[in-house]
This record gives sequence, C-alpha cells and structure tokens, in this order.
Amino acid sequence: MRFVDLSLPLDNDRAWAPWWARSRVKRQSHQFGARVIRWLFGVSPAYLQTGLGWANETISLSTHGTTHMDAPWHYAPTSEGRPARTIDQVPLEWCCGPGVVLDLRRKSSDEAATVDDLRGALDRIGHVIAPGEIILIQTGNDRYYGSPEYFTRGPGVSAAATRWLLDQGVRLTGIDAWGWDAPLVVQARQAKATGRKDLFWEAHYVGVEKEYCHMERLANLDQLPPTGFTVYAFPLKVQGGSAGPARVVAMLPM
Repeated sequence: MRFVDLSLPLDNDRAWAPWWARSRVKRQSHQFGARVIRWLFGVSPAYLQTGLGWANETISLSTHGTTHMDAPWHYAPTSEGRPARTIDQVPLEWCCGPGVVLDLRRKSSDEAATVDDLRGALDRIGHVIAPGEIILIQTGNDRYYGSPEYFTRGPGVSAAATRWLLDQGVRLTGIDAWGWDAPLVVQARQAKATGRKDLFWEAHYVGVEKEYCHMERLANLDQLPPTGFTVYAFPLKVQGGSAGPARVVAMLPM
C-alpha cells in the first residue's frame, strides 16, 4: 500500500498569516532539555549519556489553525434539532472511508461550486457517490500555502451543493483551501450589498439542518486518483471543541 499525506505542516506562520489566524511552535533544544532535567531531578549533564537532554516543543494555535476537521458545534449550537456534537463526540466511523476527489480547479477563485459543478466533476470521472464516501474538493489552493493569498482565495462550495452531497449519504467532506465556503471577503461584500442573511458562511450553516463534518486546509490532492483510495482523518479529541487538528492521510494500492 502507498500513503499520501493530505495534511499541511504545523509551523510558525507569523511572516505570512494574518494576526487572527497565526500558529506558533516554540522549540526547546536538547541543551535546554538538559537544564530542565537538572532543575526537575537534580541530574547534571555528567549523568546523561550524551550530555544532552530531551527536545521538546510548545504549540499555540486555534483548533482551526492547521489541517483540521470541523464538528457540527462549529456551525451552531444545534444540528437537526438536537445539541450539536463537539469534535470529541464525532463518531470515529465518520473519520475513515472510501475517498473521492472532485476536481474544481477550473472554477474562479471567488466562486462557490454549484450542484451542477459537482455533478459535472462526477461525470468526468464516471462515478456515482455512495453513502459513507468522503468527498474531497480539489481547488489547487494548497499551492498558496505560505502566502497571505491563501486566506482570500476560493473556490468554495455553495450551500446548495453542500446540501446535495449530504443528501447522497455523505457525512464527511474536505477541501484543499483555507475554508469550505467561498472566500469570506466575497461573501461579506455580497451580504452587505444585498442585505441578505443567507449568503455569509452559507455552506457552514447547512450543518444546522443536516449534521455533517468537513475538513479544511488539506493538501496534495493532486497526488491522488479520483477514486480507489481510503481516507483516514482522526481529529484530536478536544473536549467540547468546535474542531480538532488532524493528520489526514490517504491509503491506496501500489
């Protein structure tokens, strides 16, 4: 079997990420580890095989600050008329299953994919969605990772298209862009221009009426075939969390 890593690296991003979306990784060296050991246990470097201690890192990030899975609680307090599940309550069986890549790279960067767009992508690969499949939307936006442009580009997925996927029996979706919706700056502009309240964050709000999870900030979907692989996407078990950082991988035959 062959594995493809669908996750982005977790590292300091102060140089390019907006202030509200930054992650921080603080690295502690082996020399620092030796000092910690001496402080905690009174063991000097003379008693350490290499004269050095352990390496360690401390991490500060949002649960949405790297490749992650959104829980229904992220979208609203309720889903399908019940208290929305937090990430630690998401069934593990939702987190693995046959994967399908839908290529939407031809869409404009400020658009949201429609139902016809999804049907067209499925027709191009000759596939019919089966319940339990994990649908991955390929935008190509992972190539902008490391640039401020990463946070302002789409395409995303419309509310109607999201609802249609869920009607096919899909519980988990994913996208290789910053967010599942079309760019929020675009949606904000449209909402203020029209006075409508059903435009901003429209696809996320589908989770109020239909329970589902989606993954954001995926990568390397161009290394996958359209079908014939399995997705494994287990989020960190953040108690009461709206999301969980996840190491998402695909497994496919050699």
